[in-house]
Amino acid sequence: MHSHPEAADTLIVGAMLYDGTGAPPVERDVALRDGRIVAIGNLSNWLAEEVIEAEGRALAPGFIDVHTHDDTHVIQAPQMLPKISQGVTTVIVGNCGISASPVSLKGEPPDPMNLLGARDAFQYPTFKHYVDAVNAAKPAVNVGALIGHTALRNNHLDDLKRAANSAEIEAMRAQLEEALVHGALGLSTGLAYGSAYEASTEEVATLAEPLALAGALYTTHMRTEFDAILDAMDEAYHIGKHARVPVVISHLKCAGPSNWGRSTEVLESIERVRKYQPVGCDCYPYSRSSSTLDLKQVTGDIDITITWSTPHPEQAGKLIKDIAAQWGVSQQEAGKRLQPAGAVYHNMSEDDVRRILSHPATMVGSDGLPNDPLPHPRLWGAFPRVLGHYARDAKLLPLEEAVRKMTGLSARRFGLEQRGEVHVGWHADLVLFDPAKVRDAATFDKPQQVAEGIDAVWVNGVLSYRDGQPTGERAGHFVARGPRDASADAAAF
Repeated sequence: MHSHPEAADTLIVGAMLYDGTGAPPVERDVALRDGRIVAIGNLSNWLAEEVIEAEGRALAPGFIDVHTHDDTHVIQAPQMLPKISQGVTTVIVGNCGISASPVSLKGEPPDPMNLLGARDAFQYPTFKHYVDAVNAAKPAVNVGALIGHTALRNNHLDDLKRAANSAEIEAMRAQLEEALVHGALGLSTGLAYGSAYEASTEEVATLAEPLALAGALYTTHMRTEFDAILDAMDEAYHIGKHARVPVVISHLKCAGPSNWGRSTEVLESIERVRKYQPVGCDCYPYSRSSSTLDLKQVTGDIDITITWSTPHPEQAGKLIKDIAAQWGVSQQEAGKRLQPAGAVYHNMSEDDVRRILSHPATMVGSDGLPNDPLPHPRLWGAFPRVLGHYARDAKLLPLEEAVRKMTGLSARRFGLEQRGEVHVGWHADLVLFDPAKVRDAATFDKPQQVAEGIDAVWVNGVLSYRDGQPTGERAGHFVARGPRDASADAAAF
């Protein structure tokens, strides 16, 4: 007896399927219908409106960029070319304590909230305003969001250079709770920045208390990534333990030459603590960092490239030591004159980057800065750099493990329901790429270049990018935090 052919919107035939779990690839056909994956297997009897011949290329879940500063970009530039061109189908915004909502500014946004834009970019007094704006913009990628501690501080404190009092913490908590009701993923901090450095551990731990009931998590740009990094990690663990929530350490690195080589002990710290509480981290695959210009880091022991400067835009792209020499002043004085400014810091060792990236607890996040006129190349290149440079060329990790760090691991940790793995019934966020050709083209000199070897990207079942070009279709939306439980945490951490 003949089985009647099934019908799909899209049929991807003859792919090497990397399912996002870390399992080795298997050859499969995959059918998509109404935004979902409806069949996986040998689907030769299926009919479809569109058939894509994969010819043995890799098909993976769409990549999840767990560390972005795309908060305002998803609304102002919803085509999201820097991300969709890498195969990213979901971005998580609100990292490092800075988020676009809930925000009520009294003046200009304080450093480093200015990374998200000027004053007029902050139009979302409540998190619900932000959710509605994302859905109205219909970005090309899905958007999950954290709530920034510094954003909350700025709403309620008259002076960011001090700890919050109990009334201010209560007011911040109320805003966090409102955001959690509307699907926020958790709380983020940026304790290294002047705008949050004076916040006490107790302030953050108390603010984090509502997270557990919501099944949310705590992510942190720690108080330091320099010599006292182990103390900063202990503070992060303490906050997670107090609030009874998982901890994600943002862009884990050993910053500064005196810290190089310490990734072994840093990772041992995570391994020790993971036996008792859920802890993980993300990283980007480069040995240089980027943020606003921090005078504390202008010590003369590393190179620092200026990426933008409000008073001196003509100095963008130059090393601060060269600017100082040109002006006949110290590097510290040059830094003062350049501010407000952005910078790339040549502050990591390649061995540490490799050790952290290849650790099983580590996810991939770009930490890209979309508003930077000369952005760090991670904005356009982070994911293909892991797949091409590190997995294929350097053989640092198997391709299926690289994919897991960008997909299944990330979705489970952040509670993104039915995303990050390829299963029947799950959302059809997918990327088709050529493992032999995939490569980051973005460089420090020419950072705004699309990756090579990313052949097709589907977001919620809609073909959104193909052969180096966006299709013009945008099918992303806000993604609320899904339910999570202790067993899910055990599997994800």
